[in-house]
Amino acid sequence: MALKNPYAKYANERVTTASPAELTLMLYEGAIKFCNIAKLDIEKGELGDAMGNVQKARKIIVELQSTLDFQYPVAKDFDIIYNYIFQLMVTANREHTVEAVDAILVELRELRDAWKQVMKAAKNPT
Repeated sequence: MALKNPYAKYANERVTTASPAELTLMLYEGAIKFCNIAKLDIEKGELGDAMGNVQKARKIIVELQSTLDFQYPVAKDFDIIYNYIFQLMVTANREHTVEAVDAILVELRELRDAWKQVMKAAKNPT
């Protein structure tokens, strides 16, 4: 099936040519995007939409968690972090507050920023 929309074609090519590290970064960015949208939904009083967007972010966390390779010790640390974020997402869907979503965003942004640093260090070992 040929993609007619140039943006869709670009996005598809970007995903299919990305390295595993770049895909992980894209997933973090996606979870952050959905949480930001959820905040806007809460502010507008659209709680159903907010819950749906938090659910989308939660699916990303579940996907990241399911790909952990526990033969590496750092996987246990990521598992703990992902479980914590998952619990924050459950709370956000129960409370429907911007503050609850902000708590998720703090964690996701820290993960994303740390991941960027890891990618940078891997490209430029000194």
